[in-house]
Amino acid sequence: PQKTSFHRSQTLGYKNGYAFSRPPTAGIGGERLYVNQLSEAELDELSSKRLALTYGQAKRAPPSGFIPAHVALDKKVLKFNAYFQEDVPLSTVEHYRVRQVAIYYYLEDDSMSIIEPVVQNSGLPQGKLVRRHRVPKNDCGDYYHWKDLNRGMNITIYGRTYRIVDCDQFTQVFLESQGIELNPPEEMASDPYTELRRTPMRKSIAPSDFDKLKQFLTYDKQVLRFYAVWDDTDNALGENRSCIIHYYLADDTVEVREVYKQNDGRDPFPVLIKRQRLPKTFVDKIKTFPSCVLEISDQEVLEWYTAKDFAVGKSTTLLGRTFFIYDCDEFTRNFYRDKFGITDFQSVELKKKPLEEVPQVIPPYNGFGIPEDSLQNCFSLFPKPPRKDVVKMLENDNKVLRYQVALESPNPVDRKRRFVLSYFLSNDMISIYEPPVRNSGITGGKYLGKTRVPKPGSTPDNIMYYEPSDLTIGSTIEVFGHRFVITGADEYVLNYLESNAEHFPAATLQSLRDHFRPQQVSKETA
Repeated sequence: PQKTSFHRSQTLGYKNGYAFSRPPTAGIGGERLYVNQLSEAELDELSSKRLALTYGQAKRAPPSGFIPAHVALDKKVLKFNAYFQEDVPLSTVEHYRVRQVAIYYYLEDDSMSIIEPVVQNSGLPQGKLVRRHRVPKNDCGDYYHWKDLNRGMNITIYGRTYRIVDCDQFTQVFLESQGIELNPPEEMASDPYTELRRTPMRKSIAPSDFDKLKQFLTYDKQVLRFYAVWDDTDNALGENRSCIIHYYLADDTVEVREVYKQNDGRDPFPVLIKRQRLPKTFVDKIKTFPSCVLEISDQEVLEWYTAKDFAVGKSTTLLGRTFFIYDCDEFTRNFYRDKFGITDFQSVELKKKPLEEVPQVIPPYNGFGIPEDSLQNCFSLFPKPPRKDVVKMLENDNKVLRYQVALESPNPVDRKRRFVLSYFLSNDMISIYEPPVRNSGITGGKYLGKTRVPKPGSTPDNIMYYEPSDLTIGSTIEVFGHRFVITGADEYVLNYLESNAEHFPAATLQSLRDHFRPQQVSKETA
């Protein structure tokens, strides 16, 4: 109990690049070992020995090399075949289950592991049931040893009892060499439910006289093709859909595929009804049979669809859908002509209903953005910006007409505010800027961004915007509910209008001249 060190002394080492083994000099905890060292009597005998003459004592044979246990027993494993019984409380088919396992005992470090062979489609988590480690034997701290394992015995590991029935040849030879008498081997128990699954089910149905193999070999890869229309106009958002009905002569199955057209707006799922046998008439007592939920067998169906049930120019109901057959291919015509003697295969022309033209109603302008830009959302799903007059933009680039305006307001403070109205000739847009005035209590800056300002009284169908001819000295303009009075302009406005006098009315030009005449007189007088 007083021991605090439990390490083992090193027995392997290297010297001058060569590995050598040396006997341990100390045991676990540092205790001195007397097995690999000379005793006191041997030391006294050697000290009393005298040198012998030519014919002295014979030399003793060197001691055998020491091999550690983890080297001698490396990769030596004992294998036992066992099984355990597991209860199945929630099943009426089986009450217990037998699971076969293999118990491995590793002689190197006295560890154990239990592995269950994986069975395909068993539905059980199989494989490694107990990982490799030293398995406790009881609550006293003892562990299982290979001396505790034998054939024909039960072993309990973590509350589960395993029955050991046999072992492999290496395990048998090893245990017999250690003096352990092995019990006779037992037969491995089998799972009753697994054996029940392996037995073939008894069939009480009498074989039919119809040879399905002959039908398959005769009509393999022979398919009847009918062109039909599914009229779904009775339902909401329904329409006429083109379909192709395939009838496989090899097994009397039917498949319906939908024909898709380019840009029809439907997802590409061509199979409308998968390949299967379709019932035509049910048994009278099975009228309320939920066919959409449960599978349909031969007991519920009185008659199945066959090749004689399809004809050109007639309607056929398949799984509640009515298909009108209007044509078929050449192979189908030849088959019906040789098999049933039918020669009338006149195709039916389908008349398409003309599409009703829906008038395009343009909604009223909601006040957001430019009306021309908002109008593009009514013409295309991906709207494009309205076209610009590139020639006008190039000719009038960087040409801006600036006016001084005053806000018309009942508030005397607002009447003293002055603004600069800029008219851009390249795109007919207007912006308003208020120069900041110190100690006025009003923050100046941008009052209105660049935009086209409609005239009062204009409608969304006929929008009229302000033009340079409307901007005369003393006139009032209304900008989105705010009224401004033009009180002045710069000289560039007068020069531009005089150079292009043929495009502007005389009243606009005369108002600018009257505004700048006092300034010119004062300059000439000065």
